[in-house]
Amino acid sequence: MNLPNKLTLLRVFLIPFFLLFFYIDIPCHYMISLLIFAAASITDALDGNIARKHHLVTNFGKFLDPLADKVLVISALTVFVECGRMSAIPLIIIIAREFMVSGLRLLAADSGVVVAAGIWGKLKTAFTMVTIVGILCRLTVCGDFNADLPSGAVNAVDNIVIPALIWISTALTVISGAVYLKGYRHLIDSDK
Repeated sequence: MNLPNKLTLLRVFLIPFFLLFFYIDIPCHYMISLLIFAAASITDALDGNIARKHHLVTNFGKFLDPLADKVLVISALTVFVECGRMSAIPLIIIIAREFMVSGLRLLAADSGVVVAAGIWGKLKTAFTMVTIVGILCRLTVCGDFNADLPSGAVNAVDNIVIPALIWISTALTVISGAVYLKGYRHLIDSDK
């Protein structure tokens, strides 16, 4: 097994630890979950770059890398919905897009076409991971350290900044899904 695939497996391995430390009631648990999520996100950037640079792209990596990204991001967003940090609506939109793209990939594979990650998909993933890190930072500062921040600043972060980040991530998700759908629509229309 090559290094990029090991990094992808590490990302999958880190997901249960991210969830464990998010929920466990110990000192600095949000900070630990933030560090775990950040480490997992870094493996996402590293594995693809190393695989392409050193010609280590494998079918295993093509399969597991996007799956690991989806499980990591959806896990984080789901716990944010559960703890009241975000609405379920963006999560539903994001999950629906992932199902649609996965379906397109299945159709493409059946036709012998490889659906590579496009710039919109990469931008969507990166921005969503930054959004998640931002939410985890807010939880760390106010939850773990009980920082005595001005209520106006906390309200601005909770009511303006975080929702804006979430909805921008959702918009990028919709745009990237539409780009995939437009680019591979012929696979759906091929039965005519």
